[in-house]
Amino acid sequence: MERCIFCRILARQTPAKIVFEDDSVFAVEDINPQSPVHLLVIPREHLVSLKDAAADREGLLGHLLAVAAKLARERRIESDGYRLVINTGALGGQSVFHLHVHVMGGRMFHWPPG
Repeated sequence: MERCIFCRILARQTPAKIVFEDDSVFAVEDINPQSPVHLLVIPREHLVSLKDAAADREGLLGHLLAVAAKLARERRIESDGYRLVINTGALGGQSVFHLHVHVMGGRMFHWPPG
């Protein structure tokens, strides 16, 4: 996965501000933030998208969300609210084809989002 930006960040080949790491996932600040707080929570395992995360990955998927909630608390956006986004596929807005969760907060979000 040498062409994947997230795999290169994980391998320390591309710089990024890593704000969390454990054995399963890592999180970075988004380089093109769409809100005052905009983090990406990324599995270490290269899964292209949510559709590639089979049922045996339920633990990993739950952990992604638990880490997202933890980071929201740490960044003090939990009480006012925040948005989690998983874009899947090109029409879903996915531009980096390695599964990741956007954690966004610090401003008002509207619906529908796109």
